[in-house]
This record gives sequence, C-alpha cells and structure tokens, in this order.
Amino acid sequence: MTIAVNTRFLIKNKLEGIGWFTYETFNRIARAHPEHQFIFLFDRKPDLEFIFASNVKPVVLFPPARHPFLWYIWFEWSVCRFLKKHKPDLFISPDGYLPLRSSIPSIAVIHDINFLHHAKGLPTITQRYFNHFFPKFAQKATRLVTVSEYSKNDIVNNFSVPAEKVDVVYNGANTKFKPLVEDAKARVRDTYSHGKKYFVFVGALNPRKNIDRLLMAFDMFKKDSGLDYALVIVGEKMFLTHDITAAYNSMVFKDDVIFTGRLGVEDLCKVIGAATAMTFVPYFEGFGIPMLEAMYCDVPLIASDRTSMPEIAGDAAYYIDPFSVESIVHAMKLVATDHKLRDALVAAAQKRRQLFSWDSTAEKLFDTIARVLKETTENA
Repeated sequence: MTIAVNTRFLIKNKLEGIGWFTYETFNRIARAHPEHQFIFLFDRKPDLEFIFASNVKPVVLFPPARHPFLWYIWFEWSVCRFLKKHKPDLFISPDGYLPLRSSIPSIAVIHDINFLHHAKGLPTITQRYFNHFFPKFAQKATRLVTVSEYSKNDIVNNFSVPAEKVDVVYNGANTKFKPLVEDAKARVRDTYSHGKKYFVFVGALNPRKNIDRLLMAFDMFKKDSGLDYALVIVGEKMFLTHDITAAYNSMVFKDDVIFTGRLGVEDLCKVIGAATAMTFVPYFEGFGIPMLEAMYCDVPLIASDRTSMPEIAGDAAYYIDPFSVESIVHAMKLVATDHKLRDALVAAAQKRRQLFSWDSTAEKLFDTIARVLKETTENA
C-alpha cells in the first residue's frame, strides 16, 4: 500500500509538539513496515534525517504553508492535485489539516481544539481559519486520532462526529529524558540559573500557558518564603501577550527569571533534569508532553487540575488551580520544602510514566492506519 503523509512540520532544529509527534511515530512506523511505501509531503526542502527508511519518498509541494492563505493553497491545491494524480491508498495528516476536495481516505490527528475555547492571542485570521475549517476536517476524515480522552470528548461534543470514529493515542517522551546525578545538576544550575535551585516551565509563550500567573506566583513565593530560587522558562515566543509583559515588568524578583528560548533536546533534558520541580500551569492542554519529560527525569511535577492534565499525570502531580496565583504559590512552597512530598511525587511518576512511550504511540497509530486500509480494501 502507498501512504501519503503530511510532514510539513518536520523542520530541522525546529521540532515542536506536532513535529515531534510526526517524527517519533513515522520514524518507527516506516522502519517497522517495509511492506508499505510512504510518501512524505513537505512544503520546503527536507533534511535527510527525516527520510527514515528506504521505503520513504520525499516530495516537496509549494508554496511553504505558514499562513492561513497559504495553508488553504497548499492543502486545497498542491496536496489535492498530488493526491488526485498519484492516488495513494491513504493520506495521513498529523496536524489535522485535510484537503477537503480530495476523495482519498484520510486520517487526521487533531491534538486539541484549544482555539475554540481560548482564542486570546491568536491572530483574527487564524482564529477564523481554525473555527471554519477544523469542524470540516473532523467530519471529512475517514478516522480521527487525538491524544487524550479529554480531547476526544471535546472534539465529539463540538464537531458533531461520532465517538466511535475517534481513536485515542497518547503521546510519549524522548528516551533521552533521564534523571541526573547531583554533580550534573550543579553544573546545569551554574549554566542556567546562576547556581540557584529553580522551578522550570516548558512551553510556547502564549496566553493559555498561563505564564503571567506563574510569574506573579513566583514573585510571591520569593517574597513569602525567602528562598533563593530562580524560575527558568523554556519556550519560544509564539503569541507573547501584554499580560506576560505586564506581569514580568511588575515583578520584584524579575532578575531571577531566566527565559532560555527554544532548547535542543540535549539541553532540554539537562534543564528539566536539574530542576527542583516542574511548574506546568496552563489552563488548557490536549496532553502536556513536558509533564512526561519531568516524570522521566524524576523531577516532581506541579500541574494544573484542568482539561487533560489530571488524565495524563494521574497521582504523579501536585495539582493547582491555574486561575489562582495563591494556589500556585502554595504548591511551590510545599514542593520546595517538603522532601517527603517530592519523594512521593517522584515514586508515583516512576510508575505512571510506564503508561507512555513513543513505541506505544506508533503502534496504536499504526493500528488506526491498518484499520482504515482494511476497511478501504473491503469496501473497494
């Protein structure tokens, strides 16, 4: 069988959530299934590291799709024309976008629909594109995949698709995320936090990540506890809001906040692994991969009690109300001072993390692929 895959988020040194999902799953799937031919559709010249096996053929379709107008052109014209000409047996889109004019069976991976609930910070044209097209993509797809039961229910309830059409496939974490020894932690602190113990947050700087309240909470934590801690925020400016800027500018201890920008995997493993705790406080997540990364590093996890996060973290997190600065402060104080609590969270995480791996993700995604191919063949 020939399977075409939208791989436009496989960009060297710029892999983020969807890019990592694409990389980790199709790296495994292509190698494990040499009986299938995979056509990877890029919107720019790909790096050779993304051509995972001899059964992968890269194809570049123009124009580069990084804007709503170009998204539409790329999917409805470039991709649609390619599918019509080459007639693969299946089209898979790890970012959920589909060519609506194509008749090829399709699988769309819709990780979450946060834009429907929290559009603040998104450009108006992007909001309109998402809200207009994603319900259509969901209905168009032969099957849907999403990354949590929370997201499945959200999609079913808002996009009028039957629950039996949606498969839940949890994310995994890179196997490089491992605990650090104390000497290594000290070296990381010397590099990133002026030698201070620190809390870490990982995620793009956009409103739903709740960074403004995290900054306010950290400032209050420093004032109330007197502890000499830093806060390390790892992530690229996506839709940087005035709320984040205002919160930062009003801080007393702003000099103890370190914005690292995007980090490569090797450095990210170190920065998470040397933290006293991860403070993962978004008010909306479809999954929350940084929580897994903390679990694999034996780093205690403070997490929001909303959306998918309790489903993923289970009993391996100390939960906070993301809309309450005081709740975040309380958790920081406890985790910074209570060794028994930290040990209990790490022990729980060591068990919980066994539920999540990219090997399992790839296997379950391929189960969906095999199901669609089988049904397509039977109905031909």
